[in-house]
Amino acid sequence: MGVESVRIFNTVTGQKEPLAPLVPGQLGVYVCGPTVYSYVHIGNARTFTSFDVVVRYLRYRGFQVRYVRNYTDVDDKIINAAKETGESALELAARFVREFEADAKALRLLAPDVSPKVSETIPEIIALVEQLVAKGVAYESQGDVYFQVSRWPEYAKLSKRNLEELRAGERVAPGEQKREPLDFALWKAAKPGEPSWDSPWGKGRPGWHIECSAMAAKHVGKTIDLHGGGRDLIFPHHENELAQSEAGNGCRFCNVWMHGGFLDLDGAKMSKSLGNVVRLRDALGKVDAEALRYFFLSTHYRSPLAFGDKSLADAEGRMEYFYETLRKVDEKLAASKAGEGPVDGDPRRSLTEFEAALDDDFNVPGGLGVLSGLFAELNELADGKSKVKDKAVAARTMAALRGVVSTLSPALGLFEESPTAWLERRRDRLVKDRGLDRAAIDALLAERAAARTAKQWAESDRLRDALKALGAEVKDTPAGQQWRVVG
Repeated sequence: MGVESVRIFNTVTGQKEPLAPLVPGQLGVYVCGPTVYSYVHIGNARTFTSFDVVVRYLRYRGFQVRYVRNYTDVDDKIINAAKETGESALELAARFVREFEADAKALRLLAPDVSPKVSETIPEIIALVEQLVAKGVAYESQGDVYFQVSRWPEYAKLSKRNLEELRAGERVAPGEQKREPLDFALWKAAKPGEPSWDSPWGKGRPGWHIECSAMAAKHVGKTIDLHGGGRDLIFPHHENELAQSEAGNGCRFCNVWMHGGFLDLDGAKMSKSLGNVVRLRDALGKVDAEALRYFFLSTHYRSPLAFGDKSLADAEGRMEYFYETLRKVDEKLAASKAGEGPVDGDPRRSLTEFEAALDDDFNVPGGLGVLSGLFAELNELADGKSKVKDKAVAARTMAALRGVVSTLSPALGLFEESPTAWLERRRDRLVKDRGLDRAAIDALLAERAAARTAKQWAESDRLRDALKALGAEVKDTPAGQQWRVVG
């Protein structure tokens, strides 16, 4: 199965289509990034994680991917937030760019190849607005510039909205100088206290949608392979972005539009207006970052995902199982002397099955299902419960399957850490969260190690029970005592 087998659901056509790069072997991917007026919330984090895996997997499949994710650092929300803090709008935006990058690093998101900002793209934005005015699809009005929707017949081809219904529902807001209710701002005349730049229409700043058209063209090209974002951006943001890009540049803007599903919090779509917003960094205070990634990836990127404490606990428990398996396997392999020779079956079949799942519109849950089967097989081999009775063949098979996990890890951003380090970090956090007496646990562990060295088995068993009473479950392995928090 080759890379030509990758199929992606295209929002424009409403169906899965074969991936057809503009340049063979290369892909330009543009993802709408955060508006940096506050800390990133988990709904955005889910979207960014989904597209992080899209980029990872396409690179795993051999594509050279140019990945661009922007920052909106000029916006009404930023201006309003800055009024509350006393900072300038650009100072506040720069601060939250730094906060976002810290959160993104914690979630193990790949750094994009380029992270452009609106404030750094003003000349390109002005040039594109000038093109739209020159072509007669935009007009200036008292220092503002608007895109005239009625002059672009293909408007709404992305969102499939009914224009007559939209016109009936839209109103011209106070302070807007547009001719028709559906027209949208490309450039806004300067107001006191707002960031502004010189332009052919006087001092002002960009409207929301024009920024992505200019940044995508500058850093990817006038036609791009993939454009991603949350489902909430389909209308009006992506619809307007599509219209102004194609009207201004005179060519197709994007081959495939991808949109991620909503995150539900306790059964309600997460919405700032409802107040049920959880910041990413708050979630990371409750759950390991890799477990949160696993949670985000456990549901297909286009489907809704329910967020709650139980879901997070389940995800972390699952990651503990995975890392416990890897630690056990690594210890067994370190002690084995299997050498070269045959293995049981075809360990690489999991690679083929994993790729088949992700080739089908990035079906990561299907890929995780393949990995679950692989981990079950690893456990059977490590525990000596496999149908493979020849110890050397079993060890070589286990090594081959462990290699498959290492091969697939970069495509998901999972299982890349030392199993011992991950498990110890989780254990330490549970000790703290549950208020366990770590000093007493460590003291009993030292006593038990001494008892085992002296072959005082009854004392060793007594100390095992004492540790369990303190909340610590101890297990003896070839590498020595290991312990975990009970429950």
